[in-house]
Amino acid sequence: MLPKPKAALVPNTYAYESEPMVKPTGFREYDARWLFGKEINLMGVQALGLGLGTLIHEMGVKPELVTGHDFRGYSASIKMALITGLMSAGIKVKDIGLAVTPMAYFGQFELDVPCVAMVTASHNDNGWTGVKMGANRPLTFGPDEMTRLKSIVLEGAFKPKGAGAYEFVENFPARYIADLTKRPKLKRAIKIVCACGNGTAGAFAPKVLEAIGCEVIPLDCELDHTFPNYNPNPEDMKMLHAMRDAVLEHKAEVALGFDGDGDRCGLVDDTGDEIFADKVGVMLARDMSTLHPGATFVVDVKSTGLYMTDPALQKNGVKVDYWKTGHSYMKRRTHELAALAGFEKSGHYFFNAPFGRGYDDGLVSALAVLDMMDRNPGKKLSDLKNALPKTWGSPTMSPHCDDEVKYRVVDDVVRHFESARQKGEKVLGQKIRDLVTVNGVRVTVEDGTWGLVRASSNKPELVVVVESPASESRMRDMFKAVDAVLRTHPEVGEYNQTI
Repeated sequence: MLPKPKAALVPNTYAYESEPMVKPTGFREYDARWLFGKEINLMGVQALGLGLGTLIHEMGVKPELVTGHDFRGYSASIKMALITGLMSAGIKVKDIGLAVTPMAYFGQFELDVPCVAMVTASHNDNGWTGVKMGANRPLTFGPDEMTRLKSIVLEGAFKPKGAGAYEFVENFPARYIADLTKRPKLKRAIKIVCACGNGTAGAFAPKVLEAIGCEVIPLDCELDHTFPNYNPNPEDMKMLHAMRDAVLEHKAEVALGFDGDGDRCGLVDDTGDEIFADKVGVMLARDMSTLHPGATFVVDVKSTGLYMTDPALQKNGVKVDYWKTGHSYMKRRTHELAALAGFEKSGHYFFNAPFGRGYDDGLVSALAVLDMMDRNPGKKLSDLKNALPKTWGSPTMSPHCDDEVKYRVVDDVVRHFESARQKGEKVLGQKIRDLVTVNGVRVTVEDGTWGLVRASSNKPELVVVVESPASESRMRDMFKAVDAVLRTHPEVGEYNQTI
């Protein structure tokens, strides 16, 4: 029986090698993230597995689980520690080895296993680790499950059982690739740049894209867990700029960029323009709602206002639901509403039938983009982008804010704008037209200019996004207005990037 985990232990000591260490803040809203070695040790990961297995039994779910790991120097050892804990809780584990996260989700269906625990830090920098978990395919854990898991682990309320087992599933990636490619080939060979940032997707994405008929130009597809060029994150401007340069050099029609665990896809068009994922979602919604009029789409609060105002979507009778940012929240909401798809500004897309199984998969997203291009012969991706109404939007900006205080800061910002609206105070010289507070606060003024502040679910950061359909200067003014509120809180630090 493992002892109750400690919140902190000193490395290079007997205690560090003999007791589990699990920092409480690693339990996020919908998955788990820690700095490996500093916030969790291998025995702490073992305790996490034992706690997860205890929770699975508590939920009354069949005690079978699929697991895999991303390509980081320490992920395989973390996965084996997790498996040890799961087995000691009586869980039968099927290990698919090195995998992108959606391959593990696919494994739940292909192997007929109800639970999943994917070892990945997603797009976080090296040094981070984490686990994405679920026990009801295609959904992943939300706040209720994560709160209960946190309680079990930190209180040491483990319930070891016998009958745990381990099975390695040989050559599982071939089954995943076959599932994605059992479809008609593209009508023409679209010339693409496939960018993987030396992350896990590099082992699989080029094969899938070649199999459906693309002319593939690989960019940083060699596996290298040191990430020597840039972090594999299609929201990171370094990665987008590398994709832009490759498109222009090779005269490609599009660059498809995959994040570290392969559940997101970012785009650069034929002109080298980086298209933010929420705008790509509008383009896909146009295409999909032409095939399925009256469709419902779920979008996150960071996303463009075009989903509500685009004339083409209105003509197709599209219904839109703005919801909480986060892959678990979006997945669940898309499932609950039986929406055709869910689109998140970060690039997590969730396609229900006939396009997908409801979970986020960067390769499924890439195929949807390529099919859209294939259905619009004679039009470049830039033509489809330029057909959208013009707006000026920011990248996702993230000022530092410690995990222990970030939610309190956001609550204060929400109250600030709620009070301003109640008093009739103006923002940017205009009345507040709308406040969305399902996830932080999204404040919109009369001309449609809006700003968002929310707490990051993955890092000690806040998230700030602004957009204006009026002008670039209005967009910048909204950033200044939002930032002025944040600067009243000394806990808020510098931004990772600004406009």
